[in-house]
Amino acid sequence: MTTPAESDIDLWDDAVLADPYPTYSALREQAGVVYLPRNDVYALTRYDLIRDALGDPEAFSSTSIGFNPMVNEALQGTSLASDPPLHTQLRATLSQNLTPRALRGLKVVIDEKADKLVAELAAAGSFEAVDSLARAFPLEIVADLIGFNGQVKDNMLRWGQAAMQVLGPLNQRTQESFPIAGELYGWCSSVTAEDLTPGSIGRGIFDAETRGDIPEGYAGNIIHQYLGAGVDTTIASIGNIVALFGRHPEQFALVRENPELVPSAFAEVLRYWVPIHVWGRRATRDVQVDGVTIPEGAQVGILFGAGNRDPRHYENPDSFDVTRNPVDHLSFGYGPHGCAGQGLARLEGHAIVAALARRAEVLTVNGEARIPSNMTRSLEKLQVTIVEAA
Repeated sequence: MTTPAESDIDLWDDAVLADPYPTYSALREQAGVVYLPRNDVYALTRYDLIRDALGDPEAFSSTSIGFNPMVNEALQGTSLASDPPLHTQLRATLSQNLTPRALRGLKVVIDEKADKLVAELAAAGSFEAVDSLARAFPLEIVADLIGFNGQVKDNMLRWGQAAMQVLGPLNQRTQESFPIAGELYGWCSSVTAEDLTPGSIGRGIFDAETRGDIPEGYAGNIIHQYLGAGVDTTIASIGNIVALFGRHPEQFALVRENPELVPSAFAEVLRYWVPIHVWGRRATRDVQVDGVTIPEGAQVGILFGAGNRDPRHYENPDSFDVTRNPVDHLSFGYGPHGCAGQGLARLEGHAIVAALARRAEVLTVNGEARIPSNMTRSLEKLQVTIVEAA
């Protein structure tokens, strides 16, 4: 049995969370599998190894996506934290409304909303991009889609952020977020079809439960996933679009000159700055990875950002290049648990990239601030000055 390389790095140290890329690089160059005693986690650091593990749910179970036992217990029975055959059944209902065909009708609405919002912000000249764009846009889209209103709509941001924070180890951030995530769990366990707007996807999930497509009592779990997994990550991605275009004006100019680069540009944003820091799996047996044995029951940490910058897979991985078109990036995961909402996230991301390219000639950014967060790499503040396109 080959013992893995070890590192005393703490994945959840504030300095690491503020800028994890030096850490990702150090771990990736050390080995493909690195054991972190301070976190009791086996970290996967290289592109091919990450992709293989994500594609093998038999060896790497999703029943331990979080890094503390309480959250993993709370998530049992959700599509996010289940294995086949239950996962297959729940995933089908979750994905039904997220297929390219189902989303086609939404594209027009999303594009129009993005253009209107960005046009208003551009006309104002300067704005704080996190609250007025990165948060405002996806929160409105998801609320309309699922059929949220009133109290739930007001709590979406708090609940979405807390649902991600509690996936971390039992540090202060996790403990402070548990009561807020508990509000979301509580609401999801008591929500009824009548609480959601008629004709919404949320109503459709209850219809699926009535038809017997999913087990009774599981509709709330699926709705939890839309809010818990989809909101905070999309907010992070949209903030990153604005910040990276501001930092790399020559790349923004390329997209402005060639609107066909919109999908490639968004894929590169996701590759370059991953929205999720680390994701969990549990080894169901002794597993050989890159000549190292990960023991049965071990907690595994998937470092998407390390894989996305692996020079074994991408040329010049540390450069931001909108012409790269890295369609195989790892930020949406891979395999049976690949992000169910990635079609929707792409629609939103493409809409924002296209609207910025259309409405702005120059983006100047400053005051970029991040608050250390267990799982999601989001900007907290970003001041933008826009010169409107002629």
